[in-house]
Amino acid sequence: MGLRGIYRSTIYCAAALGQYPSKLMPINTSPDTSSFEPDERSYDGLRDFSADRRLLALAGLALIVGTGGAGAAWVLLRLINLVTNLAYFGKFSVAAVSIADNTLGVASVLVPVGGCLIIGLLARYGTEKIRGHGIPEAIEAILIGRSRIQARVAVLKPLSSAVSIGTGGPFGAEGPIIMTGGAIGSLFAQLFHLSNAERKTLLVAGAAAGMSATFGTPVAAMLLAVELLLFEWKPRSFVPVAVASIVAAAWRVWDLGSGPLFPLATNAALPPVDLFLCAGLGVLAGLASGILTAMVYGSEDLFERLPIHWMWWPAIGGLVVGLGGLIEPHALGVGYDYIAELLHGDLTSSAALRMLLVKSVIWSIALGSGTSGGVLAPLLIMGGVVGTVFGGWVSPGDTGLWALVGMSAMMGGTMRAPLTALLFGVELTHDVHALLPLTAGCVAAHATTVLILKRSILTERIARRGHHIVREYSVDPFESIRVSAVMAQPVETLSASLTVGEIVDFFTAPDAPRRHKSYPLTDQHGSVVGLVSRADALQWMMHENVREQAVMEQLEVQELVVGYEDEMVGQLADRMADANRGRVPILRRADGSLVGLVARRDLLRVRANVIQHERERETLIRIGSNDSA
Repeated sequence: MGLRGIYRSTIYCAAALGQYPSKLMPINTSPDTSSFEPDERSYDGLRDFSADRRLLALAGLALIVGTGGAGAAWVLLRLINLVTNLAYFGKFSVAAVSIADNTLGVASVLVPVGGCLIIGLLARYGTEKIRGHGIPEAIEAILIGRSRIQARVAVLKPLSSAVSIGTGGPFGAEGPIIMTGGAIGSLFAQLFHLSNAERKTLLVAGAAAGMSATFGTPVAAMLLAVELLLFEWKPRSFVPVAVASIVAAAWRVWDLGSGPLFPLATNAALPPVDLFLCAGLGVLAGLASGILTAMVYGSEDLFERLPIHWMWWPAIGGLVVGLGGLIEPHALGVGYDYIAELLHGDLTSSAALRMLLVKSVIWSIALGSGTSGGVLAPLLIMGGVVGTVFGGWVSPGDTGLWALVGMSAMMGGTMRAPLTALLFGVELTHDVHALLPLTAGCVAAHATTVLILKRSILTERIARRGHHIVREYSVDPFESIRVSAVMAQPVETLSASLTVGEIVDFFTAPDAPRRHKSYPLTDQHGSVVGLVSRADALQWMMHENVREQAVMEQLEVQELVVGYEDEMVGQLADRMADANRGRVPILRRADGSLVGLVARRDLLRVRANVIQHERERETLIRIGSNDSA
């Protein structure tokens, strides 16, 4: 976070009281918004965005990171195919095959067990960071690990995921690819002299590139970065991420072509009643998201109670996966072929329900055991099943659109990324007619999960490790209010010609009126040359030998920090944090004259007024009232 972030968080929470009146109104009254208006002499050097020329350098580096992310996706998908062919068909090939076509019979139960044993060993003797589905680990690296990912994670994560999915794990490849692409971006960034924020940008650029190359969804990958990984909305990070995502999508054309992964063409716009039904499907998907999240972490809690080392947990999960595969073979592996069947309405409701039950159980247990794999493809399958069953009930016939709405709604609700989910559905199928139904479903699912769940399936894991993440963006009030609106005035001053003894007597005289905590010192021309506080006086009381010295001799080692009435409060707060100052005099930029003083309490009032505006409710227009606006 850095010193500035810590300082801002501190002033939001700590009440450092002072005596100077503030121009901001008390929190129990309505503020006068006219006091926030800048005067005609306000500083005009402010910009809408903080980006500088380093944006171009990061965009250039993102070209390479995007290529690396696309390469990671290409390698991982073929590793999965290779493991599947070796484990279920006994042949060395990277061709795509369906696990459901194997002829191993009951012996197929042992394949996931063997794969999960390998994963347990890799996690135990390699790195624990390969456990799980990838996105929470990427978030944790961004927020806690200064966007640094180890090289062995970049190697072992795709390897363990290939083993897990290739041996029947009911997971998607996108989570591991996102984590691997992020690792490539992070490792590449560590080769250069970059800040934490710049390393984060390249990490997320690699993650977005991996998703873009896997599904051919560059816009959804950009939105995923904004909604889940960047924790900001700034050109300095968005532009490089967009560059990497576009580059990865361009590389994908050479491998998989330019068409959609699951082409779909639905009818024209739905009537209004069907849009309400799409919203109803979104609510249903949101409720299902809550159930799935509870199943995953309930399973994880059960595994933690076992009296054996966690290295063996994936093997137990693998046994459940193998048994589930005997009931529904299509529940094993990534299941892209099954997604295509759902979108084209080739499944009956009974077959879809069997898939939902088996997939949800083996997926939640396997994921809770710590096996490596992603959540997106399983969410698409389970959401598609919910949509297929719902569509067959309310609108028999073509269920492809209902399956698509269910997929996107399940993704948007579970991951708390509605914009990503709805654009993902459009890019995945190239069906622009589905945009409005997808919007209705995703927004309804998102609203449902936000209201019924404290955290998402992604952030719950991070919370269990002792960290809290706020997934809401808002404008920093410090960046929208000028110093002139919060400074205290008029300001009482002391002469810089006073001695230390006179200052001590000024603060400690028993019959003196109540003093402020600090006073600016001015010279004979009225210019501010220093700031003296009660704390300084108390310190000097213990040293009688300095009473005759001029006060400026004692303060000359202190750097004078000042602010300007026309700058933004955030700029002043940053300067106060850098210099560790609790109060600063405020000057007029034109002539340097003293016009006010800002203390921590004044900064606290900015936050207090924002809270008041958020919580205070009032009726501004009353029917039949004689009052006029």
